[in-house]
Amino acid sequence: MPKPAAGVSIGERIAIARKVAGLNQHALAQRARYSVSMVRAVEQGREPASPGLVAAVARALGVETQELYGQPFRELLIEDGGIAGVAELQALFAEGPHVDPVEPPPWNELKADLASIQQDRRNDYARRAVARIPVLLRQLHGAVEAARTDEERERAYRMLARTYGNTAQLTYRFGWFSLASSGLDRMEHAAAHSGEPLLTAHAIQQRALVLLSHAAYDTAQRLVQRSLDMITVDPRDENSVALSGAAHLRGAVLAARDRNKTRADEHIQEAARFGEMIGHESTAYDTNLGPGNVAIHRVAVALETGDPGQAARLGSQIRIPSDVKATRIGHHWQDVARAWTLSGDHAAALKALNRARHVAPQQTRYHPHVHETIHAIAAAQRRKSDTLAHFSAWLGISSPISGRSGAHQPTHRR
Repeated sequence: MPKPAAGVSIGERIAIARKVAGLNQHALAQRARYSVSMVRAVEQGREPASPGLVAAVARALGVETQELYGQPFRELLIEDGGIAGVAELQALFAEGPHVDPVEPPPWNELKADLASIQQDRRNDYARRAVARIPVLLRQLHGAVEAARTDEERERAYRMLARTYGNTAQLTYRFGWFSLASSGLDRMEHAAAHSGEPLLTAHAIQQRALVLLSHAAYDTAQRLVQRSLDMITVDPRDENSVALSGAAHLRGAVLAARDRNKTRADEHIQEAARFGEMIGHESTAYDTNLGPGNVAIHRVAVALETGDPGQAARLGSQIRIPSDVKATRIGHHWQDVARAWTLSGDHAAALKALNRARHVAPQQTRYHPHVHETIHAIAAAQRRKSDTLAHFSAWLGISSPISGRSGAHQPTHRR
């Protein structure tokens, strides 16, 4: 697919890809299983493209999803100083099973480094986390080779699996989907040698999430069920409860994207049951499972199953507990903004986007659906507001109305 100019909307990219494939809007709609009116509205910028539509269109056209998203946002990343660890990660993955290890530091330092990377990922310092991962991965491969007992080797594999899992989540966030898939391959391999079956269940759940971007809903739902079958729930064991609840949240989003509201609601109800067992936002296996995260997912399900009005109202009214992580809250307000845009309340949408920017500026700046929402608001507004102009400039988008670039606001360098 030819690369269109930077700053264009997802809808414009879909139109370009469709024309390259030699299809009209009716043919694309049939292949993607969406209405012609929806495809037309998205291409014309009158409605923001949903994640489900983008995945379905990418599959129908035989293009990579990140091409339609315009990810990764290389110009923005360069402007913000780049991500030093990406090139090293690509080299490490290219080494395949022959990763060049380095001598590991003491075990407590390895453990502290991983905990710090996880904290950075949750608190919206993803660029810094990615830059630190390659060294830790090579050290952990060194720890596997240096292990003198089976117990030491399994311990090294457990940490290696968790580090590759964080690698997958971080690279997926920036739009390096192939790196994320490679990270999950290695996570599953390390988990299989870790002596900890729940790690494998965790890895399978993460792969189900990545499959969302490929509209591979049936396969992903099978993986969710497979992970559930691997978990023996003990109400006294937060790990098993959190992983089970997280699997149902994954299943809810998958069913919603597949427009199966009944199944999505069933998953949400099960997730709520597990969330109440814990009573707080759990960090077990990076799940963030708890009442707050379940409430956020209810909003996402309403949005993805075609009720943006309910999603906007519910999402704006819920009280998010203080222990919910910054990136989870930021994503929630991004969803609320898209819901208000679809409902025609652009002032409320911009307010929600600014809340997302406040709590998770880095995630918001690089999220493709934030860019798409801004394009849709601009297309609908007859007169450009200062709020829209400032937010567009902060995203690095040339004014969708005037065609002139706005002055950049100070960038959050995280």
